[in-house]
Amino acid sequence: MNNPDNKTNPESAARDAAADAAADIATADAAEYAAQNAAHYADEVASAAEEEPAEPSAETPEDIITRLEAEKTKLTQRYIQIAADMENLRKRTARETADARKFAVSKFAEDMLGVSDSLQRAREAAAQGEDALMAIVEGIDVTSREMARILEKHGVVKIPAEGQKFDPNCHQAMFEVPDESVPARTVVQLVQDGYMIGDRVLRAALVGVSKGGPKLAAVPEAADASEPAGDAGDTGNDDGPPQAA
Repeated sequence: MNNPDNKTNPESAARDAAADAAADIATADAAEYAAQNAAHYADEVASAAEEEPAEPSAETPEDIITRLEAEKTKLTQRYIQIAADMENLRKRTARETADARKFAVSKFAEDMLGVSDSLQRAREAAAQGEDALMAIVEGIDVTSREMARILEKHGVVKIPAEGQKFDPNCHQAMFEVPDESVPARTVVQLVQDGYMIGDRVLRAALVGVSKGGPKLAAVPEAADASEPAGDAGDTGNDDGPPQAA
């Protein structure tokens, strides 16, 4: 830290010497402080290492076998319990299914008992002679309405027929009726009511269909573009009545 220009100045030389001494002392103090801190940290690490618990010793083959045998026993018991539960569930399901098949119509049958009672009363009225004819007719009408109500209550509904376009999915054509006043293949006569339950045909309606009238307009259906769509009512054969699919 000596300045060569200050060699002839005693005061400047003294200041430089004091500054150099102070710097040396500071450097020595810093080195001593660092050494003390390093030793302190080394002692802390050694103490922590001494306080850590020793790692458990590795399992012996006998210990591993014992542990696996215990786990196998536990899993086997669990499997047996699950198998028993599944067998009980299977038996209960089979029993409930059998009961459902046996008693599925119990509510319907209970409702139909009222219809049977009405028919029985009509039969008793018929035994009274010709004077009871009107009462019998009225009784039959009441019974018919009651039966229709019960069927509808249980999801059984009549299939629309007269005046409808013939539908082979729910109509069965019994004969053709020459009638030019209505489009061909129109249901013009109902022989026997048909019924549906939900979206399934329970019994197709027996009908008579018209013949000779104007053909119904074609209904476009995913037809091949290379072929023109024909009329819905044209079957290409007028020799016999249309049949249900």
